[in-house]
Amino acid sequence: MADFNRKPGESFESFLRKFKKGLKNSKRLEKARSTQHLAPKKTKRQQKIYALTSMEMRRKKEILRKTGKLEETQNR
Repeated sequence: MADFNRKPGESFESFLRKFKKGLKNSKRLEKARSTQHLAPKKTKRQQKIYALTSMEMRRKKEILRKTGKLEETQNR
């Protein structure tokens, strides 16, 4: 982890230049930008709830299909 401290008598422009160069070389900004838009992984609890909901919906659709209230669709 890079540490950036301004030296006494150092101009702000030179410190900013040194900071930008150090940040670019440390790849921290690149890593942060690459992970910025990733969706967080689902927890096991969320996965279980999703699976149970899917099973329930599938069961309800199957009942509707068997009673003739839902049209049967062709799968590709």
